[in-house]
Amino acid sequence: MRIRNIKNATQRINKCEALIKNPQNYCGKHQELFKNNNEIQIEIGCGKGQFIYEKALKNPNINFIGIEKYDSILLRALEKVEEKPLPNLKFILEDAKNLETIFKNEISCLYLNFSDPWPKKRHAKRRLTSPLFLNIYEKIFKQEKIIIQKTDNLTLFESSLKDLNNFGYTFIDVSLDYNEDENIETEYESKFRKEGIKINYLKATKK
Repeated sequence: MRIRNIKNATQRINKCEALIKNPQNYCGKHQELFKNNNEIQIEIGCGKGQFIYEKALKNPNINFIGIEKYDSILLRALEKVEEKPLPNLKFILEDAKNLETIFKNEISCLYLNFSDPWPKKRHAKRRLTSPLFLNIYEKIFKQEKIIIQKTDNLTLFESSLKDLNNFGYTFIDVSLDYNEDENIETEYESKFRKEGIKINYLKATKK
């Protein structure tokens, strides 16, 4: 993915109300930010925010947090929310490898939409469904864990199926050509579908 850097992006996002500026301070108690006891779902690599914004809009009784490590990309998501704020949607600028310093036994569902596939074998541990990250997720999930993934990359998808299975997850749904009526698309997904590229989908759970 090519990142177009935006001048003063970090300073600009820090002025946005939807940004959680010191997320480590809320570790284990992010519900305090939303001022309710609703469940919390997160998207890792939320990009420009199209998917998570629509999820929050259609599910007002669920709290959503978008995680993005690139400030120039997150700025675009925050600009969208600044125009039409949603009380159940927040964002964090952070790398996924640091999630266990931010959340503790408070996440009910995790979305991985079109993550970097890291196709080379020597980079496999960087995939967001590798054992390295699955161990991190163990610490941030509540008792029941749900991971939902969409990707156009078969290598990543096959790797995810293998690693999730080895880690004790059960698959609720698996598709090599995902196309549901209730589907909410990401920016990448909209582009891929127009090009006729099939979308791989999985929903896995672990209790």
